[in-house]
Amino acid sequence: MDVQGIKNRFGIIGNSPALNYALQVAAQVANTDLTVLIVGESGVGKEVFSQIIHALSARKHNPFIAVNCGAIPEGTIDSELFGHEKGSFTGAVDSRKGYFETVNGGTLFMDEIGEMPLGTQARLLRVLEAGEFIRVGSSKVQKTDVRVIAATNRDLLDATQSGKFREDLYYRLNTVPIRVPALRERREDIILLFRKFAVDFAEKYKTSPIQLDEEAREALTAYGWPGNVRELKNIAEQISVLSREKLVRGSDIRRFLPERKETRLPALSARPVQESSEFMNERDILYKLFFDMKKDVTELKKMFVEIVKNPGAASAVMSNEAILHEMPPTPVEMETAVLKPSMPSGSSVQPLLLPQGMVQDHVDVEESLNLMDMEKDLIERALKKHKGKRKDAASDLGISERTLYRKLKEYDIDH
Repeated sequence: MDVQGIKNRFGIIGNSPALNYALQVAAQVANTDLTVLIVGESGVGKEVFSQIIHALSARKHNPFIAVNCGAIPEGTIDSELFGHEKGSFTGAVDSRKGYFETVNGGTLFMDEIGEMPLGTQARLLRVLEAGEFIRVGSSKVQKTDVRVIAATNRDLLDATQSGKFREDLYYRLNTVPIRVPALRERREDIILLFRKFAVDFAEKYKTSPIQLDEEAREALTAYGWPGNVRELKNIAEQISVLSREKLVRGSDIRRFLPERKETRLPALSARPVQESSEFMNERDILYKLFFDMKKDVTELKKMFVEIVKNPGAASAVMSNEAILHEMPPTPVEMETAVLKPSMPSGSSVQPLLLPQGMVQDHVDVEESLNLMDMEKDLIERALKKHKGKRKDAASDLGISERTLYRKLKEYDIDH
């Protein structure tokens, strides 16, 4: 039978070269007993190809059974395929024939073959190589004459390299490979398929079939169709039932097509992060928090190194860091003002780091001076310098105006 005859008999719509070639291979291999591996994405119609091969073969009058290997639990798949004896496991109240015994002389279509457990793969290889199998719980070898057509949406060759699929079984199944093209690879067939489905659903729901304008046809053709023909059929049924107009426009059809989500890694924006909550989204807030934490860690490392190098300066460094690194931190340029360049050994007077621009007269700071007193003194100096203007004083100190207001209340500073 030629390709067009196969299309007419099995209701296959499409004229793409890849589809025609796959049908041609299926027709040529049908009259043999060779094992066939059908490869294609989910929803492309792999089971239809298995039915074509069986219907055109000498086994067409014998049984045909389709088995989804991914839907059978690992603990029962051996029993399903090869059968079991009574009492061979808990729940085995009677003996049972497996598919290889039931379909003897016919065709067994094994979909999602890549999901089969490794132990079952070894038993399947034995069937393909010698036509022999053993029921679960039995020691008797039985013969079977079953043609196996396997299908997968996975790359089995990659699975063999990762140890998830037996390499010898892969080459035994892959005697004749048939690749069914994805719908996005045969875009010239999308509109033809949609019209066919629209007519079918119109007959089913007793309405007139829907029509597409040019923009709607372009939208259907441009869509990626990850679910392939199955997804296209579902969309055609949705539109046939829910569309109020029989002429479907592009704007209407986009409502039925799922939005294509793109996965993107987070990227930093070149614009500065806005402080106002009106402009900050959740991601920006998280980024700012992470960066501020990184700054704090960096400053702490620097402070630790300075303390290790000069243990006597710990009090002064910590006092300034406590004020200038409020949360959230605002970097402020600092300059080192060495108040007493030459100090005799054993002196209790230590250099004090002051913010840039503040009066740098000689101030003796004793090690026993309380940190809170030093912080209060710096706040008073900043307010005095800026004549009581809190905003300017807070900016000079490197803290927020709200934090300054809280400190004024905490230290009972009257300004």
